[in-house]
Amino acid sequence: MYNQENPKTQSDPRKNALVIILAVLLVVVVVILFMQRSEHAQVTNQMKQEKAAIESELNNMVLGYDSLKRKNTNLNVQFEGAQNKVKDLLAEIEQVKSTNFRQISKYRDEMTTLRKIMRDYVIQIDSLNQKNQRLMAENSTVKQEVTEVKTQNLSLEQEKKKLEQTVTLAATLEALNLKVTGTNKKGKQQTKASKIEILKVDFTLGKNLTAKRGTKNIYVRIQRPDQLLLTKSDNDLFKFEGLKIPYSATREVEYEGIDLPVSIYWDNTGSPTLVTGQYTIDIFVDGNNIGTANYEVK
Repeated sequence: MYNQENPKTQSDPRKNALVIILAVLLVVVVVILFMQRSEHAQVTNQMKQEKAAIESELNNMVLGYDSLKRKNTNLNVQFEGAQNKVKDLLAEIEQVKSTNFRQISKYRDEMTTLRKIMRDYVIQIDSLNQKNQRLMAENSTVKQEVTEVKTQNLSLEQEKKKLEQTVTLAATLEALNLKVTGTNKKGKQQTKASKIEILKVDFTLGKNLTAKRGTKNIYVRIQRPDQLLLTKSDNDLFKFEGLKIPYSATREVEYEGIDLPVSIYWDNTGSPTLVTGQYTIDIFVDGNNIGTANYEVK
């Protein structure tokens, strides 16, 4: 009886040890599986976050290109192409349900390349803006300088005109001591219209060192009280202020820049005749009215 129970008794400790070892192994396997599952969930969650971060950055890049296109219409074609690449990558990422490290790495590399392209555009635009600002500043300076030059030229032109007017005025001759006398044929002074046969106009062509010397044509206009101009022929005309106007009498003299006494005569024979009242006598030379006088006929 004792001999039969002994083998059974001796085998129980080995079985128990095996059971314990198996149990321990099971626990280890369970722990490992749990840890792997937990690590996998953590990795999966991390990749989801990476994917979301990439999508967010790509969306920001799309909005960024929209802003660049509004501000810089000259580069819209380039912006459109670069923005489409961003949109294509974004659409690809959104369609992928599950990701791994290799895909995430690929997306991040592509995003980095697209970000660099966008950064290059921003640098290019900044450079263009700076250049435009410099050009605008230079243009403003040039415009200011042009305005200043125009102002100076206008001022010089005005000064030139003033100087020319001064020179013209300085060179204008003057009829000094202008006097009108009525006489008969014998030279006796008369004051009545019925007895005046000649109107004598005396004056001195004044000294002027700046006036042009040489032959001068002097014209006299005698106007009756009724505004009728005394003339001998319709062809007796001279130029004044761009027009041809009639004259009553004329004389040619040689002027040498010094005082020159001049006498011009109106013959009161024929028509029109003298009438009573105040007459106006004007002297012209070199296109200028150089003297005016009044004369009373009784």
